[in-house]
Amino acid sequence: MLTYGSLIRTRPVFKLNQPDDSDKFQALPAPSGPYPYRLSLPSALADQGEDKLVMHMVGDTGSVRNTDFQKVVVARMIDQFVDADDHEDKPMFLYHLGDIVYNYGEQSEYPKQFFKAYSKYPAPIFAIAGNHDSDVNPLAKDPYPSLQAFSSVFCDTESREISFCQNDKRVSSVQPHVYWTLESPLATIIGLHSNVPKYGVISKEQRDWFIKELVHAAKFPDKALFVCLHHAPYSADINHGSSYPMIEFLESAFNEAGVLPDMVFSGHVHNYQRFIKTYDRKPVTYVVAGAGGYDELHPIADPADKAFSDQSPLFDNIVLQNYCFKQHGFLKLSVERQGMELFVRGNYYTIPHNTSKSSDGKASLFETFEVKIVR
Repeated sequence: MLTYGSLIRTRPVFKLNQPDDSDKFQALPAPSGPYPYRLSLPSALADQGEDKLVMHMVGDTGSVRNTDFQKVVVARMIDQFVDADDHEDKPMFLYHLGDIVYNYGEQSEYPKQFFKAYSKYPAPIFAIAGNHDSDVNPLAKDPYPSLQAFSSVFCDTESREISFCQNDKRVSSVQPHVYWTLESPLATIIGLHSNVPKYGVISKEQRDWFIKELVHAAKFPDKALFVCLHHAPYSADINHGSSYPMIEFLESAFNEAGVLPDMVFSGHVHNYQRFIKTYDRKPVTYVVAGAGGYDELHPIADPADKAFSDQSPLFDNIVLQNYCFKQHGFLKLSVERQGMELFVRGNYYTIPHNTSKSSDGKASLFETFEVKIVR
């Protein structure tokens, strides 16, 4: 059990009396690649990752007010390329869980909030968009459609120089859509787009695609299956709490497909939380990793606070295993085949908070967890 002072928090919460802001939903851009929007890991990385796949994962990295924490997080991730004990332990890519650019995903903010911060990150960066990446500034002098800048950086039709990168060497990615599947030898990663509203909205078209992708992924039982979405289905924080729309969406899709993922990753909440939800057939690990740089972190709700409730049948089979809300950090994941067995190992690292501007000090290992893939 985990303590908040002398109190205990082991379940997610719903934040009570929240207004409906589903009217903030934004139309999606056209796909940049063919249906069913699958992208294979580049051959050089795929060949390298036949027995072990290593990646970084983080969300909510941007900040309009203060990018210092983001810079330290990136610096500590870069350290892991230099300090890796062997070639197989180096991350092959970063998977970003959204909210790259605040507050409205504007092109003008990408140099400050993304390109400059990640200019020395030595591996490809894949991404799903967050609510801030997807929102549109109503006061913009030049009107623009939702996800215009995000699509130019991550969903291009070919890999090339980005016009607004301010001479950064990173070229555009060729993700086939804002919701898409990354295929690799050891893992299938399905990335969803949960749009702008506070608790997420997913269209019927995307839901139908997701169910088909789950069924397709189940044809490869020798791979781990990850689902990534920006809005956290389960959370115990004070700013958002759990998302009923995302819980309902995932549960209904899993039931209709007859397929459960091994792990679900999300951001949106600016902290780290790890849950285990027990289904009839298997346990599924849910991880929130949204402490990637935004300067405001989200504490865990005090059990005495009447603005939150953990009394819901939706929480009966899920347990909060661990959390960290006082430090920024990032996740390093490895998927490794050992004989006939497949394991996912996660290390969550935090950064020093004595001074956000300092590049001194190593990342601290907060926790390690392991998931054995069982079919």
